[in-house]
Amino acid sequence: MTRHSLIELEAVLAIVRCGSFRAAALELGMSTTAISNAVQKLERELAVRLFNRTTRSVSLTYAGRIFVAQIKPAFEGIQKAMDTARSQQEAPSGTLRINAFATAAREIMAPLVLTYLERYPQVHIDIVTEGRLVDVVAAGFDLGVRAKDLVPSDAIAIPLGRERRIAVAASPTFFEHRPIPQVPQELLAYPCLRGRLPNGALLLWRFEKDGEELKLDVDGPITLDEASLARIAAMNGVGIGYFMEGDVREDIAAGRLVRILEDWTPPLAPLCLYYANRRNSSAAFQAFIALAREFAAGRLS
Repeated sequence: MTRHSLIELEAVLAIVRCGSFRAAALELGMSTTAISNAVQKLERELAVRLFNRTTRSVSLTYAGRIFVAQIKPAFEGIQKAMDTARSQQEAPSGTLRINAFATAAREIMAPLVLTYLERYPQVHIDIVTEGRLVDVVAAGFDLGVRAKDLVPSDAIAIPLGRERRIAVAASPTFFEHRPIPQVPQELLAYPCLRGRLPNGALLLWRFEKDGEELKLDVDGPITLDEASLARIAAMNGVGIGYFMEGDVREDIAAGRLVRILEDWTPPLAPLCLYYANRRNSSAAFQAFIALAREFAAGRLS
């Protein structure tokens, strides 16, 4: 009788959950080749094809649907048993997977994540940054980090960090021969750094003051989908940028960027660490939650 390793079964379930071999490989920390070889090995031993594969899509065969329906409850039972065993650990160890917006990950990296790793060196943290909203449980993550207004209503949320705001800024040289805009509408006459959202749509610049709300479709010489690139462009005088304050706070304080329209950028919803209600959570998970609560209470330096 042939014995199958758990990784082969886990690979099949991850592909079904993620919708592709590549996404499943990223989730499991494997190469695409390795996950493909694991599935092919299992298919050879079962003498049945589990997936229909094309260059653009992957789907379960009829036999694959039956196979997944039968192994999924058993595999979830194994995972539950492993979680129960991990919860009895005295010292945190293992891996924690966190899904976050890139800006959110940057906000918590030094004060929370690195502090945690320093306290618990036996734990490995796997952070995945992406703009789209995901079901952290279904996607195999332990924790998520999002703005409070984007946290699922059935999740447990811990507010994190300082007040969040937008910062509109450009380099000092950019304003050497230009007047500084006093109201958002004046931005339409200036070169700006356009942003693109994860869904492909252009970012509208939002402003608010004294109950008045504005959304501007600015124009400019470049469109970017990554804050670090926009920061480089702004620092080099290409145009005015629209940033999360945390991404340019040090540049503004050092005078490398000049902040404008600050009275038109009110506070945003705070960041939250969130997770599903779970019993028998691992020692690593419990320690991270405890540290996050310390962070939220301002007790971490």
